This record gives sequence, C-alpha cells and structure tokens, in this order.
Amino acid sequence: MVVAHRGASYDRAEHTLAAYVAAIDSGADALECDVRLTRDGHLVCVHDRTVQRTSNGRGVVSELDLAGLRALDFASWHDQWPDSADQLLTDDAYLAGVAPDRLEPDGGVLLLDTLLGLVRDSARDVKLLIETKHPTRYGGLVEKELVRALGHFGWSGVTGPVAPRRHRADDSSLVTVMSFAATALRRVRLLAPDVPLVLLVERTLSGRIQLPHGVGTAGPGLHLVRAYPDIVERLHERGRRVYVWTVDEVVDVEYLLGLGVDAIITDRPTQVLAQVSSQ
Repeated sequence: MVVAHRGASYDRAEHTLAAYVAAIDSGADALECDVRLTRDGHLVCVHDRTVQRTSNGRGVVSELDLAGLRALDFASWHDQWPDSADQLLTDDAYLAGVAPDRLEPDGGVLLLDTLLGLVRDSARDVKLLIETKHPTRYGGLVEKELVRALGHFGWSGVTGPVAPRRHRADDSSLVTVMSFAATALRRVRLLAPDVPLVLLVERTLSGRIQLPHGVGTAGPGLHLVRAYPDIVERLHERGRRVYVWTVDEVVDVEYLLGLGVDAIITDRPTQVLAQVSSQ
C-alpha cells in the first residue's frame, strides 16, 4: 500500500486540499493526515504544534480558533509549480468545484471533515490514515471528537463500551487511526473498537516493538528499519503489519520492498507507485 504523506506533499503544500487532490490523482492507495483540535473544538489538518512553519501566521494551533486559522495562508510557503509544463495541459474531475486552478489552490486551513468528504466522494476507494498529535492541552478530547467525526460518515463502526477486539488490521476499513501515543490508541479502541490502529514508533530498545492490546500494526520510522531490518520479519511472525514512514528515495523503497513491508508512507506517491508497479 502506497500512502500519500500529508497528501502529495512533495508537489503541493502539505495538508492542503490541493495536496490531497493531487494524491488521489496520482493513484495513491491511501492518504495520511495529522489532526489537532482548535480552541473552539474543530479538528484541523496541521502537523506542527504551531503554525509558523506551514503558514504566514504565528501561534499555537490549540490556542487559535477556526476563524483565526482560516485567515492564514497555508500554501504560499510551498512552490506549487509542477516539475513539467506538460502538467499544465491536463485537468481532472477532482478539481471541479474544489480547486479552480492547480497552481492557486485554496491555501486555507483544511478541516478534517472536508478531507473525510473528499475521501467519501472519491471516484475510487482510497483509504485514510489519521494521526492524532500528542501531547496536547485537550488530551482525550481529540480522540473523542475524531470518533464523533468518523461516526458522521458511518466509519466509526460499533461504538460505546463493548469488548474491544484483540487487534485489527482490516483491509475493508476505509479509516485507520495512528499515533505515537499508546494512550491515544487506547482511547480510540475503547470508543470505536472496529477502527484499525497503528502505533507509530520513533525509538526502540534493541529493535523490539511491543504493540499494545488491540493494535494490529506497527509504524516504525525508516531509520529504525534500516538499523534493525529484522523488525519486519519478527512483527510479521506475530501476525502484525508494518507501515514505514517517511520514504522518498528510490533506494529506500527498493530496500523496503525487499523486506516485504505492508505500506510505504511517502511524500512522493507518484514516484513510489511507479517503482512499486515496476517490480
């Protein structure tokens, strides 16, 4: 599975609608996004704790309201021009009524609900991997609001205090929730036990990854798999899946394909898809 990291974020400003439209255009199997909660309770797609890196404003996301975030430009920092002028001669149905011009996409903050709607209305099935960011001043409210939002689209499965599954890695589910925080995944498991979960891993002791109860997939960084290549085999032997982030170089894609990972999360979905299909 090729997952577009924050959309097609090499070609378009990350977490903008244009980045996700481009990722769907590329044929990506799945989209990845990060979510944070605004001061007035809206889930928005922003990676960093602050808006300085990806907008023309300043401030902490959790201390800003939606109106304040909408006043910022989240696209102008990124060069939106395509690599080839030939790309200017084509268009597709995803842009109709969404982004009137490829080179001047809506640079406003992206609401999670908008992204969920894009996935729902896609002409083909595309999965969505949602990462909840922690620590945050709102703690478990982020997961509660996320499950509520998924419920509006019919993607939260059975909710409430039911017996959680041992672990889930279901190909039929359109939405998967990811986090570096095991406590965040536990909240989702209790609120919506049908939703598959991924524990993201940045550090490990001697290459050992212990997944919490109910979590079916490990998400190690590329640097960990390079340091401990047997991670993949050991997780597979335990019936777990392996999603690796963030993989943009040809040599790294080749390496991971050789190890048999289950998903590659990349800023360059078009390039990686071409490489995967050539195998």
